[in-house]
Amino acid sequence: MDGFLTLFQKEVLRFWKVSFQTVAAPVLTSLLFLLIFSHVLERHVQVYAGVSYTSFLVPGLVMMSVLQNAFANSSSSLIQSKVTGNIIFVLLPPISYRQFFAAYVLAAIVRGFVVGLGVLLVTLWFVDLSWRAPLWILVFAVLGGAIMGALGVIAGIWAEKFDQLAAFQNFIIMPLTFLSGVFYSIHSLPAFWQQVSHFNPIFYMIDGFRYGFFGASDVSPWASLGVVSGCFVVLTLFTLWLLRVGYKLRA
Repeated sequence: MDGFLTLFQKEVLRFWKVSFQTVAAPVLTSLLFLLIFSHVLERHVQVYAGVSYTSFLVPGLVMMSVLQNAFANSSSSLIQSKVTGNIIFVLLPPISYRQFFAAYVLAAIVRGFVVGLGVLLVTLWFVDLSWRAPLWILVFAVLGGAIMGALGVIAGIWAEKFDQLAAFQNFIIMPLTFLSGVFYSIHSLPAFWQQVSHFNPIFYMIDGFRYGFFGASDVSPWASLGVVSGCFVVLTLFTLWLLRVGYKLRA
């Protein structure tokens, strides 16, 4: 247990000591997204009755920040440790692979929450949000952060250099995030692309999270919870298997 807590603390301190880069920068990026998209589309788009486009946009930006930063935390930590060679100091102590996984994923959730809360606090100056179902907000934020934290561990284990990790992020994480309904409702898409969107698990994370604010969503929050929970179980089992066999971590 001491090993788990030490590794968890190390991962949290790792991002917190450079919080200007890991927290402030993503908050500023989300604020710019809000200012630009709301200025252009506020008078032209209304997704839910009685909900302005700016209000609709804020939960999507918050959840996008949670997901992207949760992934970045675990993936960047592992690839840095592998490239610099100090991964050996994490693997040598008597820490089980389950504790290893839990420490990295929980630290990823913490970073995602810190950034997401920062985005929420900044954007609240521009909109008045309702909080119809706070429990749904918390559930999807935790599960979403955990999924992306686990995916970050997988990417960090697989990648052998920063270029590979960047490719994973640019060609998988970024497209899935931006095509998940952060800036729009999938009902505004042609029928074919609506069907394609249903194969994107991040869509369900965003949609379920947004339901917690407005009580409205593109699909049932229970359906979203089922998909997100299933993804979390599958990714957790796969990541634990990679850690157990020492794939690309132990010679």
